[in-house]
Amino acid sequence: MSYVDEVIEQVVAQNPAEPEFHQAVKEVLESLRPVVEANEERYRREALLERIVNPERQLKFRVPWVDDKGQVRVNTGYRVQFNSAIGPYKGGLRLHPSVNLGIIKFLGFEQIFKNSLTGLPIGGGKGGSDFDPKGKSDREVMAFCQSFMTELCKYIGADTDVPAGDIGTGAREIGYLFGQYKRIKGLYEGVLTGKGLTYGGSLVRTEATGYGLLYLTKEMLACNGIDIAGKTIAISGAGNVAIYAAQKAEQMGAKVVTVSDSTGWVYDPDGIDVAALKEIKEVKRARLTEYKNYRPNSEYHEGRGVWSVKCDIALPCATQNELLLEDAKQLVANGCLAVAEGANMPTTMDATEYLQANKVLFAPGKAANAGGVATSALEMSQNSERLSWTFQEVDAKLQDIMVNIFHNLDDAAKRYGFEGNYVVGANIAGFEKVAEAMLAQGVV
Repeated sequence: MSYVDEVIEQVVAQNPAEPEFHQAVKEVLESLRPVVEANEERYRREALLERIVNPERQLKFRVPWVDDKGQVRVNTGYRVQFNSAIGPYKGGLRLHPSVNLGIIKFLGFEQIFKNSLTGLPIGGGKGGSDFDPKGKSDREVMAFCQSFMTELCKYIGADTDVPAGDIGTGAREIGYLFGQYKRIKGLYEGVLTGKGLTYGGSLVRTEATGYGLLYLTKEMLACNGIDIAGKTIAISGAGNVAIYAAQKAEQMGAKVVTVSDSTGWVYDPDGIDVAALKEIKEVKRARLTEYKNYRPNSEYHEGRGVWSVKCDIALPCATQNELLLEDAKQLVANGCLAVAEGANMPTTMDATEYLQANKVLFAPGKAANAGGVATSALEMSQNSERLSWTFQEVDAKLQDIMVNIFHNLDDAAKRYGFEGNYVVGANIAGFEKVAEAMLAQGVV
């Protein structure tokens, strides 16, 4: 049995009931076969793959808090510190009822390679809780965040582990978490990213993942002789990533015709009104059913269906495993040219393979949505220097990083005979840097 197959088998046996983690490990290791085979003897001797698939540390803790009725509630908190070979652990905190250890491990594992691809000195980590901020008062969210940070603060720091926002963790939550860290530790340091601009946050951070997605997509299309201007784009999701991807796509001359949330989706043949979308989601925190009040010509549909719309480019920006094989078949049938992942692993493996087999350009999330973590790392730099860069400075750096990511993964794919396979290219480019650092640092 090959070394890759041995390790995949081991991961499945040692981590039962964690299908998302199994999926992430298989997807990465399968595409690393050519690199592993070229170095199999050394990697096996050094147990490199076993070390890379096992987190350096995984924390699980209870989070007790009191709701507005005086009832004590208990949630579970997680932080998986996966790999620090190239820098302090870096990755978001997800607050959502679906959160469990397997999902946090899948996200943390992906984060290792995504962070490596940025070219910045940050390792991989992820955390969160099964707490749902939806429908909670500000006081309840604060009570949860303070309890969560009271435990988490023992394990994080500006040069150790720097968490950030993610699904359910926005500016409000980061503020409460930062305040509690400062209160307990007595330190004013860049221990969290995604902070408010008045206390060490970075401009462009809110827009970063969506903007970065479009910068990389535009470069990928251009390198394949396609102009993004005039193209029709289908986007899923209606959070930060989707909103700012739609905004940047519009600025680039493309037309975004769909967005979605957990209950349904909108089709707007005239192009999504980003200002209306922002008011519904960021100000009112309401459902997309309200969109029709702003654009009477639009259509609202319950359930799934974004990928049934004819488009040139598809940008899944909602959550994991949202683009299935049947969706991929519809996209191909409708003449879709490119898919770029704005969320983490939103496309199932069989859907990815189908898209690639049908010559659809495919940019995986660990590359395409790295803009968020890249700008988080730029926020860390600004905090360390006690400086604040302008919007234009940060945006220019973000654009350079995303363009470089595309060329690094394109080059890696070509070097190993997989030209045009950007999934393999991204995994190889991210892995090589981490592997080299791990081997240089000995058995740790």
